[in-house]
Amino acid sequence: MGRIILAALVGGLIVFAWGAVAHIATPLGMAGMSAMQNEDRVIDKLRESAPRSGMYLFPAEGMLGKKSEAAQKEWQEKFRKGPSGLLLYTAGGGDPMDQRKLVTEFISDVLAALVAALVVAMVAGTYFRRVIVVLLLALFAFLSLSVSYWNWYGFTNAYLGAELTMELIGWFLAGLAIAKLAPRRRAATA
Repeated sequence: MGRIILAALVGGLIVFAWGAVAHIATPLGMAGMSAMQNEDRVIDKLRESAPRSGMYLFPAEGMLGKKSEAAQKEWQEKFRKGPSGLLLYTAGGGDPMDQRKLVTEFISDVLAALVAALVVAMVAGTYFRRVIVVLLLALFAFLSLSVSYWNWYGFTNAYLGAELTMELIGWFLAGLAIAKLAPRRRAATA
C-alpha cells in the first residue's frame, strides 16, 4: 500500500504543478473566457438579483420550483428567445488564489491520482500499457463531465478543447510516474 500512496502523492503533485503551469504560462487556463461589456453595471445588478453565493440558471422561472404547465411553456419560450446560461457566483468576493482553494485542488488531484494508482496496480501489463490506463481514466472523466457541461450548459468549444488538452497532458505526465511507482500485478499463469 505504501507504493500506491507514494504514486498518488507524486501523481497528484505532477497534475497540480502542470495545472499551475497551464494556467500561468499558457493561454489554456483562460481559453473560451470573455469579459462582459459594462461589467460594473452587470455586477451591480447581480448584487441586487443574486444576494447569495450559488449556481444560477437563467431563465429559471417555470423550471425550478413549482412547475405549472403555463409556467413551463413560458420558460420554454424565454429559453428559445435567449439569452440563457449558467452563472457561478460568489456574492462576497475573496482572494482569487486563496490558500483553501489551492489546498482543495491539491487534495483533489492526489485523490484522483490515488484512484489511478489503485487501478494501475490491478493491471498486469507493460509500463506503457499502465501509462495508457491513466490516460484513459482522464479521457473517461473528460467525456463524462466536461462534454456534458459543454452540451447542457453551453461551455465554449475553446474551453472544451483547452480542458481536454490540460487533462490529457497532466494525466499523461502523472501516468508516467504512477505507472512506475504503483506495484505491478503479476500476470496469472495458466
